[in-house]
Amino acid sequence: MSMLSFERKYRVRGGTLVGGDLFDFWVGPFYVGFFGVTAIFFALLGTLLIIYGAAIGPTWNLWQINIAPPDLKYGLGLAPLKEGGLWQIITICAIGAFVSWALRQVEIARKLGMGLHIPFAFSFAILAYVTLVVVRPLLLGAWGHGFPYGIISHLDWVSNVGYQFLHFHYNPAHMLAVTFFFTTTLALSMHGSLILAVTNPGRGEEVKGGEHENTFFRDDIGYSIGALGIHRLGLFLALSAGFWSAVCIVISGPFWTRGWPEWWNWWLQLPIWS
Repeated sequence: MSMLSFERKYRVRGGTLVGGDLFDFWVGPFYVGFFGVTAIFFALLGTLLIIYGAAIGPTWNLWQINIAPPDLKYGLGLAPLKEGGLWQIITICAIGAFVSWALRQVEIARKLGMGLHIPFAFSFAILAYVTLVVVRPLLLGAWGHGFPYGIISHLDWVSNVGYQFLHFHYNPAHMLAVTFFFTTTLALSMHGSLILAVTNPGRGEEVKGGEHENTFFRDDIGYSIGALGIHRLGLFLALSAGFWSAVCIVISGPFWTRGWPEWWNWWLQLPIWS
């Protein structure tokens, strides 16, 4: 409700990338825009195709529904609809929906006079997905190297890829990705708990301010990164997690085909051990 008085300030014409005033409208509190229309189209079509794939499949069990990529024999060509072609169309729809949503975010940011930090950040999530279903299969020469759409089947795919490289957690880029994921959680938990600690005091106590926040972390860890700094750090950590997760899978297969523990032989061969 607090936003209702503010909406008049940004519900103005302009900021659109495509379509001009034609799609420059809202439905309730939601800005639509040209890319809102395309996002709805791709998301709806992709969802209906998944339902169709489930209808022609062996089960309606939500855990076991599986839309598999084409067999490796089809390479980078188009596969029949029931033999992986459905997966190819759904992938196109997913990319179309994700990119449309990011471009819609750009238009909203332009209307508000904001920076493009949010669509930029979202693009890293899109990068991770596209790396899995487009970039890596292209480098390996077959769409069949993409992951299947399904809950159990997707988990099986992740497990199988891990065993394919013996111990996937020995992948150095995977180590970086996991480190950034955990550190993101650490930073967000510390920041969130600090904000709650100062703005939600006990009964009869006053709400604390930024000086209390800075003092706490100076006393706790010797340094306070500050209110703006923690958000910059959080963004860096989160984007790094997504980036290195994309790197860790795209180098597995196209650039390294053996077990990842073997990659660490360089460490054992350093002259300092002799």
